[in-house]
Amino acid sequence: MKVTPLSPETLVAELVDRIDALPRDGHARVVVDGATATNPHELADALVDPLRALGRPVLRVSAKDFLRPASVRLEHGRTDPESFRHSWTDTGGLLREVLEPLDPGGSGRVLPALWNAETDRASRADYVALAPGGVLLLDGTLLLDKWLPFELAVHLWLSPGALRRRTPPEWQWTLPAYDDYEPQADLVVRYDHPTRPALVGTVEG
Repeated sequence: MKVTPLSPETLVAELVDRIDALPRDGHARVVVDGATATNPHELADALVDPLRALGRPVLRVSAKDFLRPASVRLEHGRTDPESFRHSWTDTGGLLREVLEPLDPGGSGRVLPALWNAETDRASRADYVALAPGGVLLLDGTLLLDKWLPFELAVHLWLSPGALRRRTPPEWQWTLPAYDDYEPQADLVVRYDHPTRPALVGTVEG
């Protein structure tokens, strides 16, 4: 398997090219998935302006705004890796409010946030219409083995040592959740060193 070293800037450019190559007659649902230690939201954020510069409407959504209520999420305690793995994210809400409306023939109306985990209350977000040709950029962790529909799925991969080393002390309890995680990704980026990412597979162009 070919592994191509990139700079952070060329990684963004490569992903933007891949996303912009997706058809413009519908919606492009793109996910950046990675362990908490990879900060997948940062890479997703970096894609927004370059895509808009290409004439693509962009909507940013984060899976952290689709967590289940604390009464469900923390039913087995605050540090249960099995719950973190399978029960923290409201995947049904993501499907219903974000992904399915962007199906072919869907309404295109997306609810960008469902639950405020800090207040443990429903979000007051309004629905947003994403125009045809628009791109949904979703970031999150442990999303790529749940049969969620995406036109492009990017996974930020960490070696076990890097995962352990880069995970903050307060999140070390989550490490067992990644032991059997087998993400179904279109693109895998080796991310042990964010300043020196590497794309697994073929670089376009």
